[in-house]
Formats: sequence, C-alpha cells, structure tokens
Amino acid sequence: MLSVFNNFYFLVAVKLLIGLLSLSFVINISGKGNLAPSNASDQIQNYVLGGVIGGTIYNSAITILQYILILLIWCIVILSLKWIKTNNHAIGQLLDGQPLVIVNHGKLSVKNCRRVGLTAHDLSFKLRAAGYYYVEDLQRVVVEQNGQLLVIPYGEENPKYPLITDGQIQRDILELIGKDEAWLTESLAKMGHRDLSRLFLVEYREGKLLVSGF
Repeated sequence: MLSVFNNFYFLVAVKLLIGLLSLSFVINISGKGNLAPSNASDQIQNYVLGGVIGGTIYNSAITILQYILILLIWCIVILSLKWIKTNNHAIGQLLDGQPLVIVNHGKLSVKNCRRVGLTAHDLSFKLRAAGYYYVEDLQRVVVEQNGQLLVIPYGEENPKYPLITDGQIQRDILELIGKDEAWLTESLAKMGHRDLSRLFLVEYREGKLLVSGF
C-alpha cells in the first residue's frame, strides 16, 4: 500500500514538473511575459492549459509519455495560433476581436455597451475609477480586447494610440486627431515609407509621426 501511495505522488510530482517546464517554454518562445490574458484566445489558452494539467496530473491511467505528448500538442497549437495571428490580420481579428468604441465625442453607444456585456453601473464605476464622472466630457472611450477601458478626454492632443499597427491603418484614431488616410499616406511617403503593410508601428506625437518598420 505504501509503495502504491509513494508511486502515485511521485507520478504527480513528475507530471507537475513537466507541466511547469512546458509552460515556461511556451511563455519564452511566444514572447509573453506572463499568463495575463490580453485577448480572447489568450484566455481560452489558459482554460485549456488548466484542463490539460488538472485533468491528467491526478489520473494514474495516463502515463507520463502520454502526458508529454498531450502537452506537446498543446504547445504546437498555441505557437501555430500565434504565428497565424501575427501573419494574418483578418484571422487575428476573428480570433481575438478588436477594440470597440462605446463613447464617441461625448455620445454613449448603448448598443456597443451591450455587445461587450457592459452595464450602465459597470461603466459608471470604471469611469469613476479612472477619474471621470460624465460621459459628455469624454472624447472617446474604447473597450479593449481584454475588457479594459481606455479613456480619451477632450483636450487630449496626443492620444496614446498608434495610427498603424502591424501594417493596418487605425481609422478611428485618424478621425480622433482630425486626419484622414490621404494625409497619413502622403506624410509617410515623404518619409520614404510607401508600403504601409511593411510598417510595424506608427505613432503620432506632437504633430510628428514616429515610424517602426518590420
């Protein structure tokens, strides 16, 4: 009986160690600093990981080799999804969604609030926590993929949002600073950047464009 008892906990310890090592490997390879979810697919990955480790670690019928194979499949799926999202913007939006504007020029979109499951009480609480009390005082409020609110009050001349991310123009931000795509394209062309799809990040600060290419 004692040997069975010891063998069971030994297998649990080995599986737990393997799970931790595989988790550390995926975090380092994928470039994530931690498991904090920044979008929907990250949250799902965390759930799946919890199910994989929790569902197999105490199951003595699953051998260590089978456990390793399961974790290997999980790692391959995670890294494949990351590569696909990085190289295909449309699929990335399909998997992770995209930021949603709920306040635009002081006007609240009740429809968009309901789309993200945000009640009036929740919205008021989050705005108060950010130091704002009236919707009409806000130029724009955006719900990010992780559910957090990003608030831009009136008078913010340099909104902390990029104009281009991963080669994709952020039209809402252009509208926010009173510019259009023609201005952006012309300005970047003067800087020697004609292929916008080759631009990793373009920021706007004090009337200047800060460009980082791939």
